[in-house]
Amino acid sequence: HVDGQGIPLGVTVTGANVHDSRLIEATLKNSREMGGWFLGSAVRHLCLDKGYDYPRVSEEVYVNGFEEHIRSRGEEVRDRWRTPARRWVVERAFAWLKGFRSLRTRYCCYLVNFMGLLYLALACILWRKLV
Repeated sequence: HVDGQGIPLGVTVTGANVHDSRLIEATLKNSREMGGWFLGSAVRHLCLDKGYDYPRVSEEVYVNGFEEHIRSRGEEVRDRWRTPARRWVVERAFAWLKGFRSLRTRYCCYLVNFMGLLYLALACILWRKLV
């Protein structure tokens, strides 16, 4: 979970076989705990891709106080130039995380150790963006 400039607001770690839409509640909870102080605007927008187009996701997003922007499955891109894609911000944040070698390939056996390294990497990214 990142903001419009790619600043990390929340993170959730799970197995690769779990669909992203199942993690929306945990991710939004972590964003409140980790980066809730950073969100100053009254209206918070949440841009999600087609994999999150489920009624339970929309309900969870609404309950947590976000305005959703979820492209529907089967919806064609009408005018690419009027509404530019925002997903690249998240992909750029993933690329920043891959810059940390210990996170690129998970060498840690314990989740606690991996989460410690992940939080350290996110703090470094946040420090670079703020300075």
